[in-house]
Amino acid sequence: MEKECDSFKKYFAEMIGTMTLVLFGCGVAVYTGGSVVATALAFGLSLIAMSFVVGQVSGCHLNPAVSLALFINKRLSFKDLIGYMLAQFVGATVACLELMLLFGRDQSYGANVMQNAITSTHGDAAAIWVAIIAELIMTFVFVISLLGVTAKTENKGFIGIVGGLTLTLVHLLGLGVTGTSVNPARSLFPAFFAGGDALRQCWIFVVGPFLGAILAALCFRLLDNTPKHEAERCCA
Repeated sequence: MEKECDSFKKYFAEMIGTMTLVLFGCGVAVYTGGSVVATALAFGLSLIAMSFVVGQVSGCHLNPAVSLALFINKRLSFKDLIGYMLAQFVGATVACLELMLLFGRDQSYGANVMQNAITSTHGDAAAIWVAIIAELIMTFVFVISLLGVTAKTENKGFIGIVGGLTLTLVHLLGLGVTGTSVNPARSLFPAFFAGGDALRQCWIFVVGPFLGAILAALCFRLLDNTPKHEAERCCA
């Protein structure tokens, strides 16, 4: 019974954290008309804030791609992988409903779409591959930085800061290319509510981040020189 209660706490923490991340990140994007600096800071600061709220409970993944990478590196059980992902997607859905309440139905909800910078340069067909590669690279950098900072317990106090600043960093680059996903939960449900191009292209922002996370997990296995991982939780 106690074990089930602990699992519920972890999943509930992931739901609350993901809801906050999507609500403030996408909400600022809608409110500011997609301001690069404001949106990047909103996502990064939301992650830092939630790391202090739910980090000790669930590890504050807030991202199915991060959970997948931790599962591959044997830092998360299969049961928790499924539980975390479901909680993250529920949190993102609740955030979108809140955005609808705040801004009305005729909004993009910060959904990801390929930006004019790549479609005008490469054409629609090639732009799809550019977008996938961009999401793969950004997710790779984000996830591998988290795997690195969580590999040792002495880094515990820096996990939220590293995660938040790295998320801000990838947004500063990616907002002009794909709108920056690096997080399937952050992309899927805003696309569902926004419809149109966002819904048609949402598969890009699921496939790209998952591929980037898998690559990051495999590469970190080669780079990690610690005898064993000391950290069981991760903020991402």
